[in-house]
Amino acid sequence: MEAVLSAFMMMPSLSVIIITHNEARHISECIDSVAFADEVIVVDSGSDDGTPDIARARGAKVVVTDDWPGFGPQKNRAVDLASCEWVLSLDADERVTPELAEAIQAELLHPKADAYRIARLSSFCGRWIRHSGWWPDYVLRLFRRGTARFTDVVVHERVQASGEVATLPGHFLHYAYPNLESLLHKSNRYSSDAAAMLHAKGRRATLSGAVGHSLWTFFRIYLIRRGFLDGKEGFILAVAAAHGSFFRYSKLWLLNRRQ
Repeated sequence: MEAVLSAFMMMPSLSVIIITHNEARHISECIDSVAFADEVIVVDSGSDDGTPDIARARGAKVVVTDDWPGFGPQKNRAVDLASCEWVLSLDADERVTPELAEAIQAELLHPKADAYRIARLSSFCGRWIRHSGWWPDYVLRLFRRGTARFTDVVVHERVQASGEVATLPGHFLHYAYPNLESLLHKSNRYSSDAAAMLHAKGRRATLSGAVGHSLWTFFRIYLIRRGFLDGKEGFILAVAAAHGSFFRYSKLWLLNRRQ
């Protein structure tokens, strides 16, 4: 009994951070998958579907913001609210598997690094995608508080760690796109945000360049990254990615022209 109590007292504390906006469909299962954490912090950007109430009912600490500064700044707000020694960042449509939960708890007892990459298995229209550049899709999500921050960008944020980085066994489950409409909606929003970010950095684009980016994106995903092995869903994903690339640079071209 004393040995068990001693091990429990030595267990490092873990904060899980999640940013949300209208994630009522996902947030309960996301929070339930990290029941082993010491605290779960949800930073919500004005959901109107009951997401904050659902998160509170699951035991999460919820903060609602009245603005949207972008993915990087919003996640850094959540990092600043964490009080534990370690921080795990999750998206609402992600789940920690039991195997990954065990790997995290075991590693934190005797950490070999200050930050950890974790693989992510994503689904599209009900199919787990294992090619197309989607797998293993390592993302740096677990880090010692004070040693890492998210990049201060509107989209395509990532964790920048100052210490040693290692890789954990196991993987997240990512329920990314239940249907094609959700993928196209996100692609439209991301292409607008990315074009605005590139324009602010002084990047230039041409319409012919947008076509070239689109064709290369399809070739890279479907052939080089073997998207054809993901069946019909792989073909749709390659076309959708090419579509997103074309509109990102077309929107940038239009912003350049307007200026």
